[in-house]
Amino acid sequence: MATKKKTTAKKTTTRAPAARKKTVSGKTPAKKKAPAAKKSAAKAPTKAPAKKKKAKLPVAPPQKAGPAENPAAKALAHRIGNLLVDKKAQDVVILDVRGMTSYADYFVIASAETDRQVSAMAENVQVQLKTGDEPLRPIGTEGFETGQWVLLDYGEVVAHLFLTDLRAHYDLEGLWADASREKLA
Repeated sequence: MATKKKTTAKKTTTRAPAARKKTVSGKTPAKKKAPAAKKSAAKAPTKAPAKKKKAKLPVAPPQKAGPAENPAAKALAHRIGNLLVDKKAQDVVILDVRGMTSYADYFVIASAETDRQVSAMAENVQVQLKTGDEPLRPIGTEGFETGQWVLLDYGEVVAHLFLTDLRAHYDLEGLWADASREKLA
């Protein structure tokens, strides 16, 4: 006798739409969408971004150390310095501040022991420059009243005339330490 194999069929049950679970609000939840299938269409091969070539800029020729020489301003600074030496000024120094400041090319710094001597030195510089071949008047002056620190501004050259103690206190030479200097007296 031949034996027959029994096949068992699985029962699959489907729920009716009314049998779905209801949410708190009484509505049935929306069906979840199936994730979209990724497109596997062959894309055209992409090119790597082209590398930009760096433009070569023209190289400037090396410049001389410092701005251009101003012979007229240098001559005026020396003239002021010599006028101060004539009036017995002490420690007359010319500082070359070209390229370090925008308002002057040279500073002339001098000192004296008394306020009367400081005022006399300043007055001598003004009178001698006003009566020369090419009369020069200062753009501005400060400190004539006290005579402790007199400033004479001739544009490209500024003269600072101090009492000895005040010069040490303000230390303009230290402030402009990078400037080249020339000592006259």
